[in-house]
Amino acid sequence: MTQALDAAALATLFTEARSHNGWTTEPVSDELLQQVYDLVKMGPTSANCSPARFVFVRTPEGKERLKPALSAGNLDKTMSAPVTVIVAWDTAFYDKLPELFPHADARSWFTGSAEVAHETAFRNGTLQAAYLILAARSLGLDAGPMSGFDKAQVNAEFFAGTTWTANFLINLGHGDASKVFGRLPRLAFDDACQLA
Repeated sequence: MTQALDAAALATLFTEARSHNGWTTEPVSDELLQQVYDLVKMGPTSANCSPARFVFVRTPEGKERLKPALSAGNLDKTMSAPVTVIVAWDTAFYDKLPELFPHADARSWFTGSAEVAHETAFRNGTLQAAYLILAARSLGLDAGPMSGFDKAQVNAEFFAGTTWTANFLINLGHGDASKVFGRLPRLAFDDACQLA
């Protein structure tokens, strides 16, 4: 695993990739969503804890359930996206650790401290969501991650009675390039980084 990706791959994942706000009508198959997840699950997390949970909202009925929780600025682009992923994390992620990290009693590392469990799950679940964006791009999809929704409404509608809780949303599909905003500036290395 020492060979760098070529310029075309880097463009797909980073330099030419954009957050999309508009979508074509081209559908996204359930099989493709499974392929996306099969890449996501291979990304590293602390002690392989894998706390992220994903709801792929892709039916008209599912979109109607999500619609009341969306902010006005996110309504049209979300309703027109072929898929909206509710990125969540499992507050009881540690219950899967006997399966995911069988060579130690990793579950006990988190059951004694709600703060440590929360920090671990939120950090690693967010990391897995970033993997999802890159996995989707690598398989030919565009992504539009966003906040701008009522978390309590989403939790009540989709996660009542579970240990899952919403983090943010990602629209997926084939982006309409005519609806992409101009590229915004990024911080220079010297503004964002230090060498120690």
